[in-house]
Amino acid sequence: MTEARRWLRTHSALGRASNLPTVWSNCLAGWLLGGGGDASDLGALFAGGTLLYTGGMYLNDACDAQFDRQHRPERPIPRGDISLETVWAIGFSLLGAGLLCFFLFSTTTIICALLLTLFILVYDVVHKMFAFSPVIMAGCRVLLVLAAASTGVHGLSGGRFNHGYWASLVLGGYIIGLSYLARRESRPGPLRFWPCAFLAAPLVLAFIVNQPFNMVRSTMVSGLIIIWMLYCLQFTFWSAQRNVGRTVGGLLAGIPLIDLLSVWTGGPGLVLMFLGFFVLALLFQRFIPAT
Repeated sequence: MTEARRWLRTHSALGRASNLPTVWSNCLAGWLLGGGGDASDLGALFAGGTLLYTGGMYLNDACDAQFDRQHRPERPIPRGDISLETVWAIGFSLLGAGLLCFFLFSTTTIICALLLTLFILVYDVVHKMFAFSPVIMAGCRVLLVLAAASTGVHGLSGGRFNHGYWASLVLGGYIIGLSYLARRESRPGPLRFWPCAFLAAPLVLAFIVNQPFNMVRSTMVSGLIIIWMLYCLQFTFWSAQRNVGRTVGGLLAGIPLIDLLSVWTGGPGLVLMFLGFFVLALLFQRFIPAT
């Protein structure tokens, strides 16, 4: 392996780059729920979301360095591909650059971005210590959607985001379910199925809030999500060889499907965009671990 490829592999793994399409999907969904607007704003929005997510992932590995030396020696730090000090420095630098991107927008956006950064830091520090850490991870995704929505023409006060508050919260429920499974990836012992019920939160809300004229579209997307969730869960609960990592990776790639459910009101354009994020996440996972 050449030095350039080794460098790319190390930093892609540290940043969990395979999950970036789901970050872009959250940003686009939030922006649409906030009323959309000037498409030129999407560049700074996507950059900010990307940098905050990537910085958080670097700091996650830095905080987990001791755990990874015992349980995940294939990770870049215990493998000796990069020093712990370098990971700390890059992680904080990326967080700072991400915040600067959000400072280009309104005060509301800045507040959401600051809260998001705080949640990222708290999660990185405590996620191995406390059972409620999936809730903090869910809060990170909710705040990302809120920050993105606040950049739209209607912001958080009107437009389609009247039901978007609920859309962001049920996305948080989905994240709680998959984060519970992710916590169990490196730990032996039995798995409880009931936390996976959180994965169904977007489906429940879809049938509560959708009007009859949109129910057919909602049912189509919901059916696709159900099929994908069952396909992913089989690798953990209904296979002879348990593979939690494959389940979690698949569920992470499914986040754009949840976003599509929250924003699609007709027309093929949005379907192709969010399905594109979904396929891109799966493609990236063939080369870069999702967890």
